[in-house]
Amino acid sequence: MIEFQNVSKVYSNGTQALKNISIKVDDGEFVFIVGQSGAGKSTFLKLITCEERPTDGEIVVGEQRLSELKRAEVPYLRRMMGMVFQDFRLINKMTVFENVAFAMHVVGASSREIRRRVPYILSLVNLQDKAQCHPRELSGGEQQRVGLARALVNNPKLLIADEPTGNVDPALSFEIVDLLNQINKRGTTILMVTHEHSLVKHFQRRVVEINSGAVVSDSCNWEARDD
Repeated sequence: MIEFQNVSKVYSNGTQALKNISIKVDDGEFVFIVGQSGAGKSTFLKLITCEERPTDGEIVVGEQRLSELKRAEVPYLRRMMGMVFQDFRLINKMTVFENVAFAMHVVGASSREIRRRVPYILSLVNLQDKAQCHPRELSGGEQQRVGLARALVNNPKLLIADEPTGNVDPALSFEIVDLLNQINKRGTTILMVTHEHSLVKHFQRRVVEINSGAVVSDSCNWEARDD
């Protein structure tokens, strides 16, 4: 699904964000990405989505070598991905249904497909009764579930969750990751960046730790470092 082959990233200001990373994520895996602020986690995700390009090395997503990908082809690559963000990024003037449907409109889905698919996805995240609500009428946890529904509605092979529990309380954090866990069991590959060590320990999945731009740990028996 994803492979980094000796990947480094140096920004124009001289900052070396990633240093010679080689790592592989197989189809159907659930992987936590952890590390301190500035460790390189965000750059790691941006390279996968082609928001940034590597300075050295090769990245493969699916069967696509990203070095061979033209700029005009990037949107098609992103269609195989779903993104969940810390700050929800919902459109306040739209209802829950419309926020989720918007992701289908973008890829050219028909009205019939949207009417069929959106209610199913909302039921998957337990929001079927909130379809006509607006984001301001929802709790933080409910808004994040809308974001999750929007990420899932086009049936992505890969779901990238960037600090998805950062703006919800601890109890809801476990609920969100439990939903991600259920989605993973249906076959979706999941990469989740998090600072919450309690979540990582509880769900006992593969954990990749990035520190100062390098992978310092890759394990299913991860323990938080003190430094």
